[in-house]
Amino acid sequence: MLDPTFYSYVTVMSITPGPNNLLLASSGVNFGLKRTLPMMLGIICGCALQTLLVWSVLDVLLAWMDSLRLPLTLVGGAYLLWLSWKLFRAGAPKVSGEAKPMSLAGAVLFQMLNPKAWVMCSNVALLYSASGIVTVMTGFSLLNFPCIFLWALMGDRMGKHLQTEWKRRVFNGVMALSLVLTTLWMMIGALP
Repeated sequence: MLDPTFYSYVTVMSITPGPNNLLLASSGVNFGLKRTLPMMLGIICGCALQTLLVWSVLDVLLAWMDSLRLPLTLVGGAYLLWLSWKLFRAGAPKVSGEAKPMSLAGAVLFQMLNPKAWVMCSNVALLYSASGIVTVMTGFSLLNFPCIFLWALMGDRMGKHLQTEWKRRVFNGVMALSLVLTTLWMMIGALP
């Protein structure tokens, strides 16, 4: 049985702004809710995989946690800054089909570089290991989906109001800046 703090922690971590939610909102704006669904499923699968990985190698990670935290944060942060640049430069999707939302596999891989997701999954694995891996991963996924769905839905609904190029550019710029600030905040927090 999961502790009520599990539900609170996973919900708060899943619904607050972070790389996943900012990218989901942007994808919703640029591609709509339906085309963003594989990205949402990839985020859930990625979080489940991260939790399983952390759970599986918990003893090793505990011994190396301090030495791994900064390199993981820097690599993940660099990737997030690159994504921010791509998001900033993105306009409305072209009819030619060049632009497309992140795939399920891409979102799973993105999770492996997302510092906030690693913190969330590590804490869940550390704090709730007594509940069993299947229970934790199931609860995590069931709580995570509605939270990230709200971000994609918000983006989808906003997309209808952002049909002009300049509005879309302003939105993408604000989302890119939010992602940069979030990334810098995480990177500074990781410094000794």
